[in-house]
Amino acid sequence: MNRLLAALALLASLSVSCKTGDTGELKMNVQRIWESEKHCAFTSIVQYKGLYYVAFREADRHVFDYDDVARGRIRILVSKDGESWTSAACLTRQGFDLRDPSLSVTPDGRLLVSTGGSVYNADKLLERRAPMYSFSTDGKHFSEPEEIEVKSSLLSGKDWLWKVDWNGDTGYGVVYSDFGTDSPGYGTDTRAFLVKTKDGIHYEEVVAFDVDGRPNEAAVHFLPDGRMLMLLRREADDGQGVFGISEAPYTDWKLQKTGIRLGGPNFIVTGEDSFIAGTRMHYLPGSCKTVLVKGTSEGLKEEVCILPSGGDTSYPGFLIVGDELWVSYYSTHETPKAAVYLAKIPLSMFEKKTDNK
Repeated sequence: MNRLLAALALLASLSVSCKTGDTGELKMNVQRIWESEKHCAFTSIVQYKGLYYVAFREADRHVFDYDDVARGRIRILVSKDGESWTSAACLTRQGFDLRDPSLSVTPDGRLLVSTGGSVYNADKLLERRAPMYSFSTDGKHFSEPEEIEVKSSLLSGKDWLWKVDWNGDTGYGVVYSDFGTDSPGYGTDTRAFLVKTKDGIHYEEVVAFDVDGRPNEAAVHFLPDGRMLMLLRREADDGQGVFGISEAPYTDWKLQKTGIRLGGPNFIVTGEDSFIAGTRMHYLPGSCKTVLVKGTSEGLKEEVCILPSGGDTSYPGFLIVGDELWVSYYSTHETPKAAVYLAKIPLSMFEKKTDNK
């Protein structure tokens, strides 16, 4: 067990102790901001025109509804203060299962919802997957989800642009394409490549990643000096996720395994050479948890916070508000169906050292 796993094992008890808020060393506030008779999962959070928005998928179950049809929709919540949340919009596309929404603000000031759109046949096998976009200029009215355009030789027709992050006037994200046939899970042969865009609609390939083990979900963000960081999930072989770093023009990457399995990985840059990452953690006692981990340009480090969570959980979104880190995520540890949570954590907590540091 490496140092990161050792730290996670030592701090496993915190997953219970933080449940009610100010407890021990973890002075955080955790609020359940949405629950219903639906399975609510795969979150993203952003601030737009002075308001806060959280997006997630809403459906009967994790993939298929009770009638074995996948018809997920994207629910978007809005709040003035991060305490009281209401529904601002619900995005649907006939014949598509929408999931994994990612919120970002384009350089020209529009709110962009990037989401995956999947089409399944009557045998519940994936026929097609198309990344989609929706825009809003007021946070109330959103365009109908439409398919993006990607220039790449690596497209399979089962393609997923998982997240978009903007650096100046250019947005970047990782597309993974499924060339396998073992749907509805990940295919036996997936390939991942970096893309860029100027408008959130038209994308072109930057570089293909030399990563085996069925790479899929990935998040990219930028250090203040312009270097791009990446966390990439792998589904096969040893299952370890990959951390990557590259300088512009982002065609030459230094890649390393994280030592842990990732699920729904995401992160936010917090300093000149620091970030906080979130993922589903499989190595703790009991069910899976959503865990936050500190990192630098050298990769993931060992200081952690285990959010109150369990079972079907993860897919965090990150936002810095004042001196707090806001983390949206979903979990089934308190409700029959997955509910959406918002944790507000003092950034100073991540400056503390663990005993293993």
